[in-house]
Amino acid sequence: MSEDDERPVLAVRLDNLFKTVRPKGKHWTNAEVAEELKRANPELKAGGVYLSQLRTGKRSNPSPDLLAALARFFGVSVAYFFDDKVAESVLSEVAAIEALRQAGVRSVAMRAAGMKKENLQAITAIMDQYRQLQGLPPVTDAPGTDTSEPG
Repeated sequence: MSEDDERPVLAVRLDNLFKTVRPKGKHWTNAEVAEELKRANPELKAGGVYLSQLRTGKRSNPSPDLLAALARFFGVSVAYFFDDKVAESVLSEVAAIEALRQAGVRSVAMRAAGMKKENLQAITAIMDQYRQLQGLPPVTDAPGTDTSEPG
């Protein structure tokens, strides 16, 4: 937590989870997380607006059930919200995972450099299939990066 951040510790830590942890490989909105939490525990009182308020510090006293559900969703111990050492450890692990994830992307890009267009198309099709199997959204190529067009 930075010294100039005036939000309560709980708000900062919850916000960090939203910004850095990617359950099912994606960033989640407050509303999406609330929906997932309710799906897992229909009695849980949590909405997207309330999660936003917790993240900004406008609200600061979530129920123990909500904290436990959030911890489960993001794959951390409930102690993350209260224990500085646990929080530091979790954030270090997340940073390491993100670095590996990015290194993996760079590694794939380096291997693809210089390959023939038809080989890149085949590899792209395979990667798209794996993304679909993992429940990840389809990738829309940026303008000028379509491997089907002559370059």
